[in-house]
Amino acid sequence: MTDKRARFADLLRLHGPGLGRVAASYARPADQDDLAQEISLAIWNALDGFRGQASERTFLYRIAHNRGLSHLARRRAAGVELPQVADGTPGPETRAAGREEVERLYTAIRALPVPQRQVLTLALEGMSHAEVGACLGITPENAAVRLSRARAALRAGMEEP
Repeated sequence: MTDKRARFADLLRLHGPGLGRVAASYARPADQDDLAQEISLAIWNALDGFRGQASERTFLYRIAHNRGLSHLARRRAAGVELPQVADGTPGPETRAAGREEVERLYTAIRALPVPQRQVLTLALEGMSHAEVGACLGITPENAAVRLSRARAALRAGMEEP
């Protein structure tokens, strides 16, 4: 058990910030910590089943995206309105100028269709088309096409009105 704890701690130390950014791409600010904890728990539960068929990084991000999809499904089932592209009006949690722009970006990312959101967040974490494809179960070429479309949609979503 100690080995698992040490491995888990190492993985979270190494990939925790990126996994937090994935959570931010699926959840509103008020729900991001809960989703990040859910992702961590899912990683803990799945860690014993890791067989090395993909890199640990790909394994972790796939879990994170699957938890993000589950989060969206629960919100839809509960009748919670999904986020729309930001209108530029900062909420109370985005008072600081730098944080406001970051939140605007995350809001625009959350407004993208899920396939585009997935490839974009993985690419922002520095993954190659091949790694993105492996994580999402698609070809590298498909990942490249989705990423191109996601970038164009994000640019359009971030344009000032």
